Amino acid sequence: MWSTFFLHEEDGRPIPPGAGVGPGAGPLGLTGVMGGRGAGAGAMGVKRRAKASTSGGMSEVQEGKIKLAFFVAIVGVVLTVLGLGTEYWVELSPPKTFYNNQTCLAAHYGLWKGCTRTLWVADISPERESCGPAELPGESNCTYFKFYTTGENAVIFQKTTEKSLNVAAAMMALFSLFLMVMGAICITTALSKGESFFLKPASVCFILSGLLMLLSLILFNQSVLSFLASDHSVPLHHELSWSVSCVGCAGAILILGGILFLLLALPFSPWRKCFPPKNESDS
Repeated sequence: MWSTFFLHEEDGRPIPPGAGVGPGAGPLGLTGVMGGRGAGAGAMGVKRRAKASTSGGMSEVQEGKIKLAFFVAIVGVVLTVLGLGTEYWVELSPPKTFYNNQTCLAAHYGLWKGCTRTLWVADISPERESCGPAELPGESNCTYFKFYTTGENAVIFQKTTEKSLNVAAAMMALFSLFLMVMGAICITTALSKGESFFLKPASVCFILSGLLMLLSLILFNQSVLSFLASDHSVPLHHELSWSVSCVGCAGAILILGGILFLLLALPFSPWRKCFPPKNESDS
């Protein structure tokens, strides 16, 4: 039985039984052959893993960078939702002695609705000449703007809002929010599939959403100026409030997040291109 068992060399010549297993012979027995096969399989596994990593896979370091940039973008999204959902974009306040010496009226509005608040003059700081701020306790009356439904302008302190500018600012803010959702879907897909291809469309979505939020702020400011110029019978002091600060910071953070995603999508490291290591620059 064992006389029919032959091992073959690489050139095809048979190796007689017992060759390589006797005293002084090299390790050409069954153990040596199996060891050689195991080493070959290990080398093939390393090659396969290297090929998989270069064919579009995502390393743990790159995945961690993407998650960090995604966290930055999520902060911008949260600030955007907070700013869009509140009506403290601008505060309007006449002189605190314009109506009577006990109460005064203040108003504040955002993209969707406006509120008037009756404040006690005794609660206002003596150094402040106008009524407010709107955060003081008092009776409040809030209504949604009718120019989204019936097309009617709102009248606050005998001044009329500019419907076209307000609607344009609101529509840009909504489209910006839609782009944020699309960018978040792209990043989630990139992390789940391990593909860096989705980073480029995500970066475009976040950068455009940030620019649209800043443009919405500009249009809203123009609508406020047009609102103040509509009537001069009531002197008003106006100031942009904390909702505008949230939206402005959100726009800047979203643009930053989009730039980070764009840098991560590049096939090379811009930092290493601009500032190569000393050993590479010397060579």
